Amino acid sequence: MPRVNYLGMTILDAITGGLERATVLDRPAAAARKTVSTVLADRRIKDALHGVWLGHALHPALAQLTLGSLTSAAVLDLLGGRRQESSVLIRAGLLTAPLTVAAGWADYAESHEEQQRVGVVHAVTNASALALFATALVQRTRGRSGRTASVLGGTVAGVGAWLGGHLAYHQALGPNQAEAVPHTGPEDWQSLGPVAELPDGTAVQRRAGAVDVLVVRRGDEVSVLSDRCPHLAAPLHEGELDCASGEITCPWHGSVFRVGDGAVVHGPATAPVPGFATRVRDGVVEARVLTFPGVPAS
Repeated sequence: MPRVNYLGMTILDAITGGLERATVLDRPAAAARKTVSTVLADRRIKDALHGVWLGHALHPALAQLTLGSLTSAAVLDLLGGRRQESSVLIRAGLLTAPLTVAAGWADYAESHEEQQRVGVVHAVTNASALALFATALVQRTRGRSGRTASVLGGTVAGVGAWLGGHLAYHQALGPNQAEAVPHTGPEDWQSLGPVAELPDGTAVQRRAGAVDVLVVRRGDEVSVLSDRCPHLAAPLHEGELDCASGEITCPWHGSVFRVGDGAVVHGPATAPVPGFATRVRDGVVEARVLTFPGVPAS
């Protein structure tokens, strides 16, 4: 069956693909990353902005609130609605914008270069939209309608939302990269080798069925987790293991997890590392994935 190409999608893909490959954006992107890392030096603040406490990324939830308020105002102004209601929505969007922006920059600073190229354009677009909505409010204090600025702001905000969607759903900045592990198995016990061959206090990689796993032996205790960091899929066995605290640090972006159960200690990751049940039979370590109740692994 011939493949159908839609002109609109082809153009949009060309734009985003061009941004991903635009090395000219690396300089401003790097400067932005350095500034954000300096401002957000406190790890507790970064964890809060990433959404570690929430269990998933905070920025998309805040963006829904900010963008929803602003675009609703733009629609009201486009359709000739009352300026009073539109102004209330614009104020609500502008009031929530600083926290939304802060959460977005926190995620931006812990992303890959091609994501940052799109991200910096996303940020400039959103800043332009906010400026247009602020202009609409200023115009209204001076007796003007502000409708044109509001509608333009909504249009630009839509472009920013499209780029944000590309970052989240195409470039996978934010989603849990290890979500598929409980579905890929293995559901039956798999041998990971003799206990005696596992170095004590060292993170190693083994294969359980079709899944790479992180294996840590501490004395008689053996812990097995997925070897994929939930943030951006880094190989966790290459990270730094702290046996005293029982934690491992992701080698790419510094997320910290408990080895015993995969729980998040520090972001940017917000989802835990999937765990595996373990047992030792005849001196051999065996593991199987922990599945969801009533949901078998494939």
